[in-house]
Amino acid sequence: MAAASDIVSPPRSALPPRRHPFIAGLLRLVREKPLGAIGLAIVLVFLICGIFADVIAPYGINQISPVNRLKPPSARFWFGTDHLGRDMFSRILFGAQLSVIIGLSAASLATVISLTLGIVSGYFGGKIDMLLQRLVDAWMSFPELIILIVVVSVVGPGMVQVIFILGLTFGIGGSRIIRGAVVSTRENMYIHATQSMGASTLRVLLAHILPNIMAPVLVLFSTRVGAVILVESGLSFLGFGVPPPAPTWGGMLSGSGRTYMYMAPWLALAPGLCLTLVVYGINVLGDALRDLLDPRMRGSR
Repeated sequence: MAAASDIVSPPRSALPPRRHPFIAGLLRLVREKPLGAIGLAIVLVFLICGIFADVIAPYGINQISPVNRLKPPSARFWFGTDHLGRDMFSRILFGAQLSVIIGLSAASLATVISLTLGIVSGYFGGKIDMLLQRLVDAWMSFPELIILIVVVSVVGPGMVQVIFILGLTFGIGGSRIIRGAVVSTRENMYIHATQSMGASTLRVLLAHILPNIMAPVLVLFSTRVGAVILVESGLSFLGFGVPPPAPTWGGMLSGSGRTYMYMAPWLALAPGLCLTLVVYGINVLGDALRDLLDPRMRGSR
């Protein structure tokens, strides 16, 4: 038997290099969830178009050219022009910019509200949990679209109003998911051990509860972005979203897209296909993140 001193550890250079966690996660996404990787590519293209719309757009947001009204898609106008001669491709890009702002802002606000209500309700339990959950039940018993229409009718249409209303609506409903994750995490032994050592409630929540529920939080945020974009488009279609001349995708479908649908079908097809593609990409990416981050959802290969 060889002595302990005879055992030589392999040199550090012989060990395989460790990949960055982000690179490792991206490779795992491509390898195990190719549909999620496609969704990620769609989301990245959507974000780039929204962030750099001012640079990519060949024409202004409301640059009118009556000579070029209702032109079909061509090399000059990729998505054609509307009834005022405005370039549809440029308006789609600026509509993506509005969708990025509204989607990320409302989803972030909704996640903060869900975290606050879910952590307080799930960790403290008792009468606090019962009171908060009955309020959530009462809120969820009303149809979301009716609440949105009523509130927007009272406060008036606008980007800030839409972000606040959508964030509040999705945040209260999403607190149920966070509460379930907190209740499951609260019963672990390391939480009881931390409490028995005299750790404060704030330290337990921030250092132990919150890091262990980040997987459902990330999935909830990603799915909320797509839901917010879809609902905002529905509000704009009904005339309760961001008012014109802002080029929202729902407003394009409701205005010139519906009026000139048979004469110029590209007016409805362009924003409709973009909306469908973006929401589809966000949803399949959220499903892939759920399967990758939750060990119970991975299944066997």
